[in-house]
Amino acid sequence: MLLTIMPGPDIIYVLVQSITNGKKYGIVTALGLVSGILIHTSLVAFGVSAILKQSENLYFTIKLFGAFYLIYLAFQTYKSADEIFLDSEVKKKNLRNLYKQGFIMNVLNPKVSIFFLAFFPGFLYSTTQNTVIQFYVLGILFMFQALLIFSMVSFLSGYFASYLKNHPTFNTKLKWFKILIFVAIAIFIVLS
Repeated sequence: MLLTIMPGPDIIYVLVQSITNGKKYGIVTALGLVSGILIHTSLVAFGVSAILKQSENLYFTIKLFGAFYLIYLAFQTYKSADEIFLDSEVKKKNLRNLYKQGFIMNVLNPKVSIFFLAFFPGFLYSTTQNTVIQFYVLGILFMFQALLIFSMVSFLSGYFASYLKNHPTFNTKLKWFKILIFVAIAIFIVLS
């Protein structure tokens, strides 16, 4: 949930759609974005599960790659600008096209699959249950919390926009919090 709350392209897009076109448009955008998570979950579930059956060393390598990727994300966050830009010049689309655009935005973002590949293996919770099922459980939980947070952002969009304008140092604090979360999860994945 902490990672979903962090300002990124998806949550900013939901926020902008909500501010400029209304809450319903933000929620439909969120539904499209969250639907794309099923594709990434499937890719990771079947790919990593096949690798797990072959070698524990390969699995550890994936976890190590995941930890390094999260450290890389922390570094990219460190280098990023402190401001959050809310472009209010958004063209209004019909709900179906907005859903499709959210879905396509998510599916075509290779960073989501890489993130899931880095993140999910560290949270497998059973040595006896099928790993594909475990990945789908994690994916569905991630979808649920993302939809919940994106919907809240949509409903509170006016408040968020006003708060960000009136508190310019907020994103700097959030940026350091995000760095801390990425590093903490990286450490957790290596030690789990």
